[in-house]
Amino acid sequence: MSISVFDLFKVGIGPSSSHTVGPMIAAADFASHLELIAVIEDVTRIQVDLYGSLSATGIGHGTDNSIVVGLMGKRPHNVDPDAILPEVAALKACNNLKILGKYPIEFVWSRDMNLLEDNLPYHPNAMRLSAFDSAGSPLYENTYYSIGGGFVIDESEATADAHLVPQVELPYAFNNAVELLALCKQHNLSIGQLMMKNEQVWRSEAEIRDGLKIIWQAMKDCIAHGLRKEGTLPGGLNVKRRAAALHLSMKETVNPNVITSTLGAMDWVNLYALAVNEENAAGGRMVTAPTNGAAGIIPAVLMYYMEFTEHVSDESQDDAVVDFMLAAAAIGALCKKNASISGAEVGCQGEVGSACAMAAAGLCQVLGGTPEQVENAAEIGLEHNLGLTCDPVGGLVQVPCIERNAIAAMKAINATQISLHGNGEHFISLDKVIKTMWETGMDMKDKYKETSRGGLAVNAIEC
Repeated sequence: MSISVFDLFKVGIGPSSSHTVGPMIAAADFASHLELIAVIEDVTRIQVDLYGSLSATGIGHGTDNSIVVGLMGKRPHNVDPDAILPEVAALKACNNLKILGKYPIEFVWSRDMNLLEDNLPYHPNAMRLSAFDSAGSPLYENTYYSIGGGFVIDESEATADAHLVPQVELPYAFNNAVELLALCKQHNLSIGQLMMKNEQVWRSEAEIRDGLKIIWQAMKDCIAHGLRKEGTLPGGLNVKRRAAALHLSMKETVNPNVITSTLGAMDWVNLYALAVNEENAAGGRMVTAPTNGAAGIIPAVLMYYMEFTEHVSDESQDDAVVDFMLAAAAIGALCKKNASISGAEVGCQGEVGSACAMAAAGLCQVLGGTPEQVENAAEIGLEHNLGLTCDPVGGLVQVPCIERNAIAAMKAINATQISLHGNGEHFISLDKVIKTMWETGMDMKDKYKETSRGGLAVNAIEC
């Protein structure tokens, strides 16, 4: 397995890694390939077909907008989130799309953007892009699958043994938690240290540290933006942003019911998670961790560590960020490889559950937990999210997603506390919980997997 920490943590935009980030990447790749194979100047029309979950909840997630912006050559890490809607509005007004920003074609939204009821066999997040010449003859076509966390594969890669990323030989390769713990014991390494050695296959230690500092800064910026923004979230549900008002209230008032530092810290953890996920729901800049729908959990827990752990000095913060994220990435890679982090594939247990396990592992690592305690913390965090459905009301990453992140952040902290009070021995292994998550997801009805056709998505709007 060769999934990097930078595959799991990516700077992008909201509201969804699988429905916004992935489709934008796929569309940009498609446009770039048209130029690579030297047919782009002959293209006069591009047709977009969305299938499965991308069709069912794509409008609420901005999938359609993200695809056309991707065709313009924009990518999630560098696109201006505030420019997307104006650019889409301009396109609709004139029916003109510039591929890669320089090759104009006619694009009629009602004709060329199709939301289809069908599901393609490999994955529920499927999209097909087709380019035609002036005679209507196909020039190039490809099918893409957005498989969670911003990971995208195309039709040629969509096989049962498809690799999520280019495979490289790692010095400490592991495919499950048993192998991970055995390697840590054999080489006397923490999980963070082992991951650091593996990461150096791709980049130097200095580059890894600098890259993770950039990721952490983006997370902190997202929290800060979320704490400042007021108003109503887009999409039609009229959900009011709460983080800014809550932040002001917490700074200016003393709640007589909060009598311990633990409860006070809990308020702040909730606030951090709400701020991130409100910013995500508004389409702002954020970090997949490992997905957008679960993006608030890891930043909230890491910020909790920074703000409420007395022995953290300014000098040690960078080391803590690196150790936290590397340990978290080890767990995220196991969830990705052996189950899924896609809500459309296994429900929200794959998104919030995986993020909760990752956050618990990272926190346990920086609090001095042994590899066995880190694995135990991750197991507890994931186990108590098993069966969690993905049922966003209106197809928007707002209700229940925003609050769900706050609750899961607290679960991660509690999982760490339980683990650190033990010696790492426990009844159910992380590997078994990950296997159970996958089996549960396969048994779960599609209406509970990011289609907005069941659960709260239906009951919340019943008259």
